Order: sequence, then C-alpha cells, then structure tokens
Amino acid sequence: MIRRTLITLAAGAALALSACGKPAENATDATNPDELTFSILSAENQASMEPLWAPLLDDLSASIGIKVKPYFATNYTSLVEAMRFKQVHMGWFSASPALQAVRRADGEVLGRVVDAGGDATYKSVLIVRKGSGLTLDKVLACDKTLNFGMGDTQSTSGTLAPMTYLFTPRNIEPARCFKTVRSASHQANTFAVANGVVDVATNNTVGLIFFARQNPELAAKVETIWESPPLPESSIVVRKDLDPALKEKIRQFFLTYGTGTDEKAAKQREVLKGLAYGGFRPADNSYLDPVREMEASEALAAAKRGGDAGKIAKAQAEFDKVRAEAAQARAIAPAPVQ
Repeated sequence: MIRRTLITLAAGAALALSACGKPAENATDATNPDELTFSILSAENQASMEPLWAPLLDDLSASIGIKVKPYFATNYTSLVEAMRFKQVHMGWFSASPALQAVRRADGEVLGRVVDAGGDATYKSVLIVRKGSGLTLDKVLACDKTLNFGMGDTQSTSGTLAPMTYLFTPRNIEPARCFKTVRSASHQANTFAVANGVVDVATNNTVGLIFFARQNPELAAKVETIWESPPLPESSIVVRKDLDPALKEKIRQFFLTYGTGTDEKAAKQREVLKGLAYGGFRPADNSYLDPVREMEASEALAAAKRGGDAGKIAKAQAEFDKVRAEAAQARAIAPAPVQ
C-alpha cells in the first residue's frame, strides 16, 4: 500500500517555503488577490522548466489582468501544502497529487492537459539501461540483487501506477524485492539508470520525451521494459475560494489557449509545443476517479495481506463505493472533447 501520512503544520510550511519562487507570506485577499501564484513541479529542474512555463504564465497574466508568478517545488507534498496554506492559488498537478489537493487543499480541477498528439492520457513505465540484459521477468524475480528507483510517494506514474498494475497483483513489495529502493524525481531516476547507478526505475512516457530532448545521448542508453494502462494526464487545479468570476477567466484562458487561427494563437501553440502539450480540455474533479480507484485497490490489497477480516471488509466496502461512484460519473458525463 502506498502510505500517505499527513505531515505536521510546521513541516508543511517549511517544505512549501523551501522551494524556489517563494510565494508571498501574507495575501491581502485570498479570494481576489492582486497577484496570483501558480505552482509547478520541477520534475526535471527549475532551470529547464521555467523557460517553458514563463511564456504561458505571461499570457495568462495578460488575459486575466492579474500578475501570475511561478512557484517551483521539487516534490508533490510541497505543492499540496503550499495550496493548503493559501500560499499558491493554482497549479499544474499530475493526477495523484491533484487528488490530494482536492481532498486536503480546497482545490478543484478546472481543466486537463492533452498531449501533442491529442491524447488525454500517458503511461507509467519501467526503464533499464540498454544492453543490460534486464527483462521484466528478471526484475520480477525479486532476488534482491537489483537496485530500484521509484518516484515520489505521491507520484501517479512513479509509484501508484506501478504498484497498482505491476507489483501488487503479484504480491510484490519493492522493499522486499530489491537490494535497495530509492525515491527520486523522474529525471534523477533516468540519469541513474543511464549511468548504471540503479538497475531499474519508474518513469513515464512524457518524462522520457523531456529527457530525450535535453539529454539525447543519455536517453539513447535507456529502454522501456514495461508500460502501464493509460493514466489521466496532468490537470490545472485552482483553489475553490478564488472569486468565481476570476476562476472563470482562468478556465477560459486555458480552454482557448492555442485554439485560434491568427498569429497570436500560432505563438501560443509554440509555447504548448515546448511543454509537449496539445492544449487543454474541460474537466472537473471526476477526472481523477481513476486515481481514486487505484488507491482503493491498493488499500484493499494491503488489507488482504494483513489478514484482518474487519479491515478487509472495510477496504472492500470502500473499494466498491469508489468504483460505483466512478461508474455513475462516467455514465452521466458528456463525451470527452478531444
């Protein structure tokens, strides 16, 4: 089971404030501020991510008439805690931390990403050094000879998806399967695999695109040995307590970005190209239902491993509830716009 323990108030604040691009400590108006802060996970590194996001945030500032500044953090917990303590107003979240922001940080989903090919999904992967001879069967042999790199504990593709779709169905606990298990960013794990520091690591299809763009020689030393089923792409999450009119301006900005036929839209599409995106589409919190199902599945599997009948029954009831709610949401939702 992927354990997510609530960190203390002091620790959360410290984590949030330790990141680059620190937000203002005292907001004058939480619902309609004079300046907005947009959080971004520095999954690769701030130096490479900031130039890609800056043009989009500049365009957002111009569109809504309020300055928008970036807030970079190196882990998902910092992003969620920063929104929880009203230090950021909105942000780009992958699916699992987006769900945590909705649950714990008064967030709501207002749009989702589609990739450059128009797909609204991506995949978790396992990567190894090319020529190492490692296959998926050898990785799953669990003989404690391999060093394994996992993602952030709240990462959808780095931890939750490989646990849900690969390890848990085989009753594999990574800590008991591998010689060592280290948690790091996708970029750090890819460097580690390419350089032979770890034998196998998690990543995702989007992360590999960015890595190949920035480090083509090292990317050529890495190969994929497993892919997950499709996962929900990243989403844009805003605080619920923002002024409704302001939230609608933000929503319309993202949903129309790069969609025109004039020179301005063409420049916007170049910005999206740098982010490996095709644009944004409408979404609400139900977009995260697949993550809720994965979490419930993991909780049920953990309960079964524990053997406590009461905990198993409780986890089964929660799993059935989540699946039923997700099925109901899918049944009433309009067909997605691609």
